[in-house]
Amino acid sequence: MVKVTVAVDGMMCGMCEAHVNDAIRKAFNVKKVDSSRSKKQTVILAEEPLDEQKVLDTINATGYEAKSIKTEPYEKKGLFH
Repeated sequence: MVKVTVAVDGMMCGMCEAHVNDAIRKAFNVKKVDSSRSKKQTVILAEEPLDEQKVLDTINATGYEAKSIKTEPYEKKGLFH
């Protein structure tokens, strides 16, 4: 799995976060997506690496500004893994 972290400017409320999350879910097959206006970021978990430019374009198309993107390996941490 991979964890993709995108810095996003312009999110002001929970609806903004939901708008970005929905756009990512529609464009990609992801396990989880979570946006935070206070942290100014969106975190995406996916099985396979995502096209970084397409992620940026998808977020920018929602009217918010994707600033930077970072992809890193992700291993689930917990009692059963």
